[in-house]
Amino acid sequence: MDWQTEIKAEFEKAEQARRRGNEGQARVCARRAAGIAAREYLTRQGIRSPSASAYDLLNLLKDDPRLSLGLRRIADHLTLRVTEEFELPVNVDLVIEARRFCEDLLTQ
Repeated sequence: MDWQTEIKAEFEKAEQARRRGNEGQARVCARRAAGIAAREYLTRQGIRSPSASAYDLLNLLKDDPRLSLGLRRIADHLTLRVTEEFELPVNVDLVIEARRFCEDLLTQ
């Protein structure tokens, strides 16, 4: 499966999880989609992916000065830990942010 198909599949899973009321799973799928995009971005930059983990790749990119502040902020949001109430500490929709991240990152 190519990276575009993988990203599309993760966003479909995210939407399905959201419809079932499983926001945590939707966030996980959104993070995985963004991780796939991050891996493709690094490959295009000639950088061998240092990890298979979406979390690790997003942590790497959130400090990448080649990226816009907006993309770095989204990468930061995608790596946030939820609170004890399983809520994000910021008011964002990670599925929407991950879609933007994937689209913007791969048009650079």
